[in-house]
Amino acid sequence: MYFIQKNLTKLNNNQHTFFLDPKELKEIQKKLKSTEYHIYYPYKDSEKNIIYKNKEPQILLYEIKSKIPLRHQDILGSLYSLNISSELFGDIIINQNRYFIYILPLISSYFEANFLTIKNFHITLELLDINYLKDYERNYEKIELIVSSTRIDTIISNICHISRSNINNMIKKKEIIINYDFLTSTSYKLKEHDVFSIKKVGKFKYNGILKSTKSNNLIIEILKYI
Repeated sequence: MYFIQKNLTKLNNNQHTFFLDPKELKEIQKKLKSTEYHIYYPYKDSEKNIIYKNKEPQILLYEIKSKIPLRHQDILGSLYSLNISSELFGDIIINQNRYFIYILPLISSYFEANFLTIKNFHITLELLDINYLKDYERNYEKIELIVSSTRIDTIISNICHISRSNINNMIKKKEIIINYDFLTSTSYKLKEHDVFSIKKVGKFKYNGILKSTKSNNLIIEILKYI
């Protein structure tokens, strides 16, 4: 994969990688010896991180100030509309009606000059100290479900209140992502800490089986990203 090779080349030139999602990070780790790299976490619960060998990367943290409520997908859509690829920015954090984003310094000038509106509403940016969110922990809504199995179609059917047959259409339309890849099979069984997203519904983390019922169903815990 070109993206993986591009990041390995940067590391071989004693540079840090771009921002990596968990799948990309694992792929690059497979190519490296465990003693020859470090991982930079912008905050302790971060999803997108950076691999480096010697010098810790310098990244920037901005607060996005808006007079209207924003959703994660609103911010993401505006970034993509400016052709800012996902490797150039880290996590988007929404916390108590405040909005934050990590970016690489190489796009800071372009970002500040062009990231001016979201959903046609004016926003402003404030550059913060990089340690401002160092101790931030992601918030989740805990959801308990009673299901017959840990198959992903069973669980999504319960979350969305739709028939399992409808999930095949969602897969064909690439509306479900599992661990940063499009879901291809309804029979996939969720493992602890799997992350999946459902278009227009939200992003979730599977936390595992809590217990079994007398009727041999399972009580499971799902964490919904807030």
